[in-house]
Amino acid sequence: QVQLVESGGSWVQPGGSLRLSCATSGFSLDHFAVGWFRQAPGKEREGISYINTYAGSTYYVASVKGRFTISRDQNTVYLQMNGLKPEDSAVYYCARLLNIRGRGDWEVGDWGQGTQVTVTS
Repeated sequence: QVQLVESGGSWVQPGGSLRLSCATSGFSLDHFAVGWFRQAPGKEREGISYINTYAGSTYYVASVKGRFTISRDQNTVYLQMNGLKPEDSAVYYCARLLNIRGRGDWEVGDWGQGTQVTVTS
């Protein structure tokens, strides 16, 4: 049974840092990419980063590039978020990716339940 469980969301002041964790089970990170998505109130869910160990690649959407870093350790995928801005406030989800067809066009197999990140003073 595939499971993804996010943790690490919290309230933080602008400029602060958080590290989100995505604990995975039921599949191998060596065979499937894992992506991080976020959804702010009233907005569509957007893919912001993925790690594809099989292909040896990572990806970041322009709005987080240089501030966020995705990594993995064993069966956990991390998203280190630095220089947080109010516009980063959202529910963050991780997901097992079945296919990466292009920029932002990722086929999702399974979702985690999400973790809330709030950036405000």
